[in-house]
Amino acid sequence: MKYQTELKDDVLFIRLEGDLVAGPDTQRLMAVAEEQVENKVLLCAVDLSNVRFMDSSGMGVLVSLLTKFRNRGGELVLIKPSDHIRKLLIVTKLNAIFTIAENDNFAAQFLKESIY
Repeated sequence: MKYQTELKDDVLFIRLEGDLVAGPDTQRLMAVAEEQVENKVLLCAVDLSNVRFMDSSGMGVLVSLLTKFRNRGGELVLIKPSDHIRKLLIVTKLNAIFTIAENDNFAAQFLKESIY
């Protein structure tokens, strides 16, 4: 899995690509998220549009990220998961805890409204 991060208007955008599975990249990603939370970044949008596959550990990463931001009074949304990832979220009932946005603008708007 590859990832890129960008801080734009107080929103941390995490763009994932490839397979979301356990490994060194997910550990680094969690460390980056922790660092941003420590720096008072409370809003996060995870772009899943280029994620091909996700296993249970990948789902755990998403839940951990959500928990990390919500525990500090923040929020996290998922951006444009593929049909395969959407089905996984539904089957695991994680669609009930995650908000899904279709693009960056909607994600940023939802996030900003969620804490104000």
